[in-house]
Amino acid sequence: MVAWNGLEKFSHLEDKIYRTIELTKTLRQEKEELERKLANKKGGGGTDEELASEVQRLQAERDLIRAKVEKIMDAIAAIDPEIVEAVR
Repeated sequence: MVAWNGLEKFSHLEDKIYRTIELTKTLRQEKEELERKLANKKGGGGTDEELASEVQRLQAERDLIRAKVEKIMDAIAAIDPEIVEAVR
């Protein structure tokens, strides 16, 4: 029963990692789109500032997610270093 409980926990953690990866991909795409809009935008003052602010917000969110994923990977490495090597 202990092995099953550990397997369930690992499966739950795996699901969270995949959701985090998908969220990171989405945020990266949003960031790239905003950077393209910012690069194409000429003049307008306030609009450029809004786009720059949004890019900064998305970068901060990406950094937070990256830190969380690294924390998860460290926790997995403590349990089984071979899993982390396989993922990286």
